[in-house]
Amino acid sequence: MMYVDPNKCIGCGLCVKDCFVKDIEMIDGKAQIKNVTCFKCGHCIAVCPKNAISTDEYDMKDVIEYNKESFTIEPDTLLNFIKFRRTIRHFMDKKVEREKILKIIEAGRFTETASNSQNVSYIVVEKDIQKLRELTLKSLDNLGKIVLETSTSALYKRYAKRWISMYEEYENNPDGQDELFFKAPTIILVVSESPINGGLASSNMELMINALGLGTVFSGFFVRAAQDNKEIREFLEIEDERQVISCMVIGYPNIKFKRTVPRKKAEIIFK
Repeated sequence: MMYVDPNKCIGCGLCVKDCFVKDIEMIDGKAQIKNVTCFKCGHCIAVCPKNAISTDEYDMKDVIEYNKESFTIEPDTLLNFIKFRRTIRHFMDKKVEREKILKIIEAGRFTETASNSQNVSYIVVEKDIQKLRELTLKSLDNLGKIVLETSTSALYKRYAKRWISMYEEYENNPDGQDELFFKAPTIILVVSESPINGGLASSNMELMINALGLGTVFSGFFVRAAQDNKEIREFLEIEDERQVISCMVIGYPNIKFKRTVPRKKAEIIFK
């Protein structure tokens, strides 16, 4: 539940004003939270000038007081940081430190979710990457054969032939070329029943990955292979309605880029 300390509350009403679900009211000059429609978004905690609001459902140690120097990023610097990011498919033979993995997940944990559902979870694969690769390539091989038999799309058929070829290469030499996970040391799977929530978390996580001096490639091949694949889901212990929203293949880049690249003009409509 959410609580207001009446000894700290000064009755300013800021929490009442910013409560989207109108679960806070003023009684005798003090804010009181009804905990009826509240979905624990935490806006009241963040806006209170006297730090009078707390909850017993989350760790209040997560709460950090605002400081301009440590909380502000220059807009042009942020934009350049985004423009400079590259998909990485060449990785060093170097382990990703656990503290960096946790910081990446922390960036996902603090991403907004619809109705504050916080229904995004994470699966970190390190020691079982080769097993996951085998299951994935087997699934892609089966999908590829189905596509070649049923699809009329030239693009789908091209992917199908590649999937079949990747599985054949794996069977001939499991330790050979890896066009799925690129011999990266770490994989983080973002799992949710909400594609929007999982996608937003993945985007923030990628920013953190780059900030930590790491690189990533989003493996769409894996996401496709994992869809409704019972063997992969059981291996990863994915239950209920959750789906793999993104597969982030992570490691230290074994390539250096010198500049940003061009993009097509944005399509914008102002009304």
